[in-house]
Amino acid sequence: MQDLLTKFENLTIQSDFIFKKVMSRKRICKHLLEELLQIEIADIKYLEAEKTLEPEYTSRGIRLDIIVADDKNTHYNLEMQVKNNKNPDTDTYVLPKRSRYYQALLDFDLLQKGQPYDLLPPTFIIFICVFDFFEQGNYVYTFKKCCLENRELELPDEATTMLLNTKGTHGDISKDIKSFYDYVNNHIVTTDFTKQIDDEISYLKLDTKVRREFMLMEARLLDERREGIAEGEANANIATAKRMLAKGCYSLEVIAELTNLSLADVEKLKEDA
Repeated sequence: MQDLLTKFENLTIQSDFIFKKVMSRKRICKHLLEELLQIEIADIKYLEAEKTLEPEYTSRGIRLDIIVADDKNTHYNLEMQVKNNKNPDTDTYVLPKRSRYYQALLDFDLLQKGQPYDLLPPTFIIFICVFDFFEQGNYVYTFKKCCLENRELELPDEATTMLLNTKGTHGDISKDIKSFYDYVNNHIVTTDFTKQIDDEISYLKLDTKVRREFMLMEARLLDERREGIAEGEANANIATAKRMLAKGCYSLEVIAELTNLSLADVEKLKEDA
């Protein structure tokens, strides 16, 4: 319990939990989008699934927690990415395909059954990365679909993906975005905007309801990890028992003893073989 309390006290904006809480404050999320895109937004609203602004956390599947729409019906999905993960089976980075999947999920939710495709609103998938995915030093990498035969010809599907690089060194960003990067990287408060964020995090850490939510989330994730480990061990034991049965030189009792399976389970595996 004390370890979880210490972990909670040490959370920063890089934490998925804290990031979503902070971005659930309209004034902060709205200003971040305005500064990033250099536009004026009259208002933003959180989509139906997130009206309570209390995301449900689960280790399985993907949930697009911070989705907002502005007054012009442009939709934004904001995500914090701390690790540049690879798929161990393919040795490829997952972020590009992750962005593709996020776009698909967002479009699926935005278009009701039977509606024409042209009603899909403009969308921005925005990953705030605490690493430079392309290692080019850009503060921001913005992607739209263009024609390979004519790079100036753009497909007007109104879907944009942005990878923000908090470790960047060059590019055109506002003072508040640069200060946000510094805050994400080093917890440095340099502008009124980052002071607002820092004050919000301090307030969140004093909120007993928020602390309880974090503790419950961590307990749930721990249970799921334990279940996953137990399930993996069980599957490994079954696979071992099947190999031993295939060799035909082990008694059912020995197989049960060495694999921690019940004798009945080993007998069932033999019957199904």
